Amino acid sequence: MAGNVFIAFQANDDTRPIVDAIEKDNPDVDIQYLPAMVKINSNKPLVINRESVEENIGRSWDIQEIHINLISISGYIDETEDCFTIAWKN
Repeated sequence: MAGNVFIAFQANDDTRPIVDAIEKDNPDVDIQYLPAMVKINSNKPLVINRESVEENIGRSWDIQEIHINLISISGYIDETEDCFTIAWKN
């Protein structure tokens, strides 16, 4: 399956540094700010780097914390201690 991948978070103060890190590391993403949700679409693999989020929040960040405010994901997930990648496999 090919096409866009996406990730959606609750819109709150906890997700703002994650969204900012995603935008910094994936400059071609489309971010939709909705009343209670932030949805991030990409036609390329979407990578969330632990180090980028840590720079934004000023503390260590376990990539598992992403699940706290997560609403939905579309794509296959490859998760390590250092990054969370969403992509469609060929």
